[in-house]
Amino acid sequence: MPNPDTATMTPREIVQELDRHIVGQHDAKRAVAIALRNRWRRMQLPEELRNEVMPKNILMIGPTGVGKTEIARRLATLANAPFVKV
Repeated sequence: MPNPDTATMTPREIVQELDRHIVGQHDAKRAVAIALRNRWRRMQLPEELRNEVMPKNILMIGPTGVGKTEIARRLATLANAPFVKV
C-alpha cells in the first residue's frame, strides 16, 4: 500500500520526484507513474471488482544500462513497497 503522500500524488508529481534521481527516460517514468496511480485507484475499488481491472503488472524491457532497475527501485521507495530484483 502506498504511503499517504504517494496516494495523493498525480502522475506528474511522481515523475517530478523520479526526475530528482533519474536523468532522461521521460516516457518510461511517465508510464510507471501512471501505472502507480492506477494501482492506487484499483485498490480503492470494492474487492470483487479489483480482479476485473487490468493490467496488474508492469514489464520493463530495454537494453542493459538504460535505467530500468533504477526506475523500479526509486518507484518502490516512493510507494513504500518492497523491491526484489530477480
